Amino acid sequence: MKVYNTLSRSKEEFVPREPGKVGFYMCGPTVYNHIHIGNARTFLSFDVIRRYLEFAGFEVNFVQNITDVDDKIINRANEEGKTAAEIAAFYSRAFIDVMRAIGVKDPSIRPRATEEIPAMIETITGLIEGGHAYEVEGDVYFSVRSYPEYGRLSGRDIEQLQSGARVSVDPRKRDALDFALWKAAKPGEPFWESPWGQGRPGWHIECTAMSERYLGTPFDIHGGGDDLVFPHHENELAQSEACSGHLFVKYWLHGGMLTIDHEKMSKSEGNFLLLKDVLEHVRPQALRLLMLQTHYRSPFDYSVERLHEATSALERIESALRNLSWAIESYAGVAVAPNDLGDKSVSWTGDLLARIEATREQFKVHMDDDFNTAGAVSAIFELVSAGNSSVKDGIYGETHRLAVIEAHDTILELLVVLGVNLLADTGEGEPAYPDGLVDLAAELTGFVGDDPAEAVDVLLGLRIEARAAKNWSLADSIRDGLTELGLVIEDTASGTRIVRK
Repeated sequence: MKVYNTLSRSKEEFVPREPGKVGFYMCGPTVYNHIHIGNARTFLSFDVIRRYLEFAGFEVNFVQNITDVDDKIINRANEEGKTAAEIAAFYSRAFIDVMRAIGVKDPSIRPRATEEIPAMIETITGLIEGGHAYEVEGDVYFSVRSYPEYGRLSGRDIEQLQSGARVSVDPRKRDALDFALWKAAKPGEPFWESPWGQGRPGWHIECTAMSERYLGTPFDIHGGGDDLVFPHHENELAQSEACSGHLFVKYWLHGGMLTIDHEKMSKSEGNFLLLKDVLEHVRPQALRLLMLQTHYRSPFDYSVERLHEATSALERIESALRNLSWAIESYAGVAVAPNDLGDKSVSWTGDLLARIEATREQFKVHMDDDFNTAGAVSAIFELVSAGNSSVKDGIYGETHRLAVIEAHDTILELLVVLGVNLLADTGEGEPAYPDGLVDLAAELTGFVGDDPAEAVDVLLGLRIEARAAKNWSLADSIRDGLTELGLVIEDTASGTRIVRK
């Protein structure tokens, strides 16, 4: 397995600190608003990476923080006449809910900044004692020049940064590049007691303290969007290694940014999309499938047209799964005479098993190459096509049927690795028929039962009889009645069935 390490600017073989285990830290949200789809793309990308590592057999300790104290949270609270804690609690809950809605797994540990203050104070104290930080009237700053390798992660030269720096808004800082580790409390702001007086932590120190507490150092993977490389992750790396004196993170992984119709997303452009609003109009699995078709490190362009294409692609997968499931169930226990098989059983079975094996291998090759989800999705679609073809004329013997079952289950399994869970939407188990189906059967056929599945059988049986008798009016009435209920009649090689639109 190879991963692209931002620190080395190259693909490296992935070798975790401890065999079979992965320590993974992902920068979480600052909870002052609902997240937008650019945020969602980043969180979804690293959810897939975590899922694949688990699929590959690693035990993953996935830590994702919530920043619940920050200038933006305080400003939002002042605007709404609420406390910072109330704002943070509301948007934390909203974030967790919307992540679950798009299939992002909960982290192993979700530390909150306000609950980790002692660890941050301890880290800051160590930096001061080591000569890497200094206190000025209740504020504490990290001395950037005390860490000679500053700029190593982002590839920026410290002298160029210095010449391009704005005039410091705080003349008490020794250097314009120095950044805050601890901020003295202002009137009306939340605060905690510290050796430097009442105050609160700076943004960068949070992730250092929390990642080291729950993962130790060096841990294996630190993830986030490209926009965090500088200054957030650069500052994290500097303060962490200055404090400990050794490597902080082995592999830095960063996801590409999102655009809307090839334009940068911004409120001023009127194209700022919150994830919760997008999900009101699209299935989460379709949005996820869309994002998976672009490599996580590449820029991703979102458009309604591309979303429609992803929805159609998702429906093709679901249609194939229904076809496979229908064929499997229809031919269960059905004996096929040997002289009826010809070479089809051997041919279809061999071809399908070969495609299943090839799909699994291609899926692994792509995902082992820096988590290339675009290639992995393409491999799944090849199996979808092969599965459809293998049952177009029915099932040829029990050996063929077992191969079809394996194809069906492989498609579902690999999609779940990517976080596209269709198990609840593919007709598995007893189908949930809409209200009104029994009444339609009673009206058109005189059906007197109350079982929707029996009503379906009666309706389909009557339709077959009506078509045989060329009673097109009755056949059309059955079709139209089902259409009004959101159902469609499909005539397949395995028989006639009804499915939801």
